Amino acid sequence: MTNRPDARSGRRRARALAALATGVALVTSACGTAHTATPVPDGAEAAEYVSAKFADKLQHLSEDFTGNEPRKSTLDSFIRIDDKKADDTITAVQFGSPPARLSKNHSNRDSGTFLDSYHPAGSEVEYLRLGPHYSSLAPTPWVSMPYTGHNYGECFWAGYNKVCKMLNSVAAAVEAGRAAKEAKSLPDGSVELTAEIPLRTFLEYEVIGVPEKLLANVSEQMRSEPLTALIVLGPDDKLQRIEMNGTVTGDGHELEVRMAYQVLEPPTENDLPPVPDDDEVTVLKDRAAVSDFYDRLGKIQNDG
Repeated sequence: MTNRPDARSGRRRARALAALATGVALVTSACGTAHTATPVPDGAEAAEYVSAKFADKLQHLSEDFTGNEPRKSTLDSFIRIDDKKADDTITAVQFGSPPARLSKNHSNRDSGTFLDSYHPAGSEVEYLRLGPHYSSLAPTPWVSMPYTGHNYGECFWAGYNKVCKMLNSVAAAVEAGRAAKEAKSLPDGSVELTAEIPLRTFLEYEVIGVPEKLLANVSEQMRSEPLTALIVLGPDDKLQRIEMNGTVTGDGHELEVRMAYQVLEPPTENDLPPVPDDDEVTVLKDRAAVSDFYDRLGKIQNDG
């Protein structure tokens, strides 16, 4: 029988699979994509419309992640505090019924720093492919462990973990009345929802995990400064894109955030890898082995 992991183990696993190492480098700026958009009606009618759109969509976004329909998406995630930064891309694939799920978390700075999580449809185990940066964790390129994802919601999956945190942080700021809100309708029937949320909320929700030693450089004044969140809903009212961007300075320090989640064209079976051969896999048989593995993985990630 597979032991059900406790909540702490689940949170640690989700953080580990959604995170890569933090390093040192300089940053180049990136430009967003421009859109031709028209505002919704002015005045009180607009305020009511925006509030209603945010309230309705943020309460029901989980519906966009449930079900077995094929899905593919990318999440580009960048954060910099002074000269320390993390920069990675998560590609998520769901295909089949019951669905197989693949989440590929790859560093954009080091091709050897990656973690690919794969759960074949209906399997009692899930597989984790280790990039060279993590090769000390096992003598094989893959490890396997008992599958426990059915004990958790959709946001537990590494493919959606950060996206859920982005949306939850926006929802929290909106509900607390700390977010300036705006809505625009696009010619194709899509809607752009924009909100400015405090950096403090972003950090509290651990949208991107930041080591405590770096958080010490982020002052209270900086935490009160806003980040801009953009949510794009398609003509069918489903989530198409979410972005978070902003640069905050204070007390000689600077923090920069750039995140962009994008729904792609539906995947096919060819987007999934084959199940690895037995000789390519180190088996983590029980909770103790899995816990030890994630302890060692966390140490590598924290040491950067």
